[in-house]
Amino acid sequence: MLKGKDISGILEVMEPAPLSISPASNPSAQQFEQMGGQAMFERLVSSFYARVATDEVLRPMYPEQDLQGAAQRLSLFLQQYWGGPKTYGQMRGHPRLRLRHHRFPIDEQARDRWLSHMRAALDDVGLHPDHDALLWDYLTRAAHSLVNQPDPAAQRCELP
Repeated sequence: MLKGKDISGILEVMEPAPLSISPASNPSAQQFEQMGGQAMFERLVSSFYARVATDEVLRPMYPEQDLQGAAQRLSLFLQQYWGGPKTYGQMRGHPRLRLRHHRFPIDEQARDRWLSHMRAALDDVGLHPDHDALLWDYLTRAAHSLVNQPDPAAQRCELP
C-alpha cells in the first residue's frame, strides 16, 4: 500500500505473468505437431542463433566456440515444453531455467536483444497467428524471468 492506495493493479501491468515450468494449456503431442513439430523448432532455433552469433552483447554469454550445443539444448527444451519428445529431460533433467542461467549477467538490454532476435526468428518460421501468440507469450515471460542484473538506468523509488 502506498499512502492508503492499492497499487497491485499497477504492478500487474509492470510485471509479466509468472513463469511456470509447464504451459498453462498443457500442450499435447497434437499441438506440438500442429505448431510444426521438430522441424519448426529446429528452424526457429537455427534462425535465432544465426542472429545471436553476430550480437556483441549476447554472443559472449555462450561459452562454446560454436553455438551448436546451445542450439540443440534450446531446440530440445522448446520441443519438450510444447508437447514434443521428452529428450531434453532425459538428457539434462529438470529444466531449472533460472539456475542454469544464473552465471550469465542478464540485464534488460540482454533480455531485449534476446527477445528481438527471437521475434525475428518467429517471423521467419511463419507460425499460425494463434500458435505464434502462445509461443511469443511464453518466450517473453521466460526472458523476463531470467533477468538477474539490476537496470543501472532505473531510478529507485524510495518510500517514506
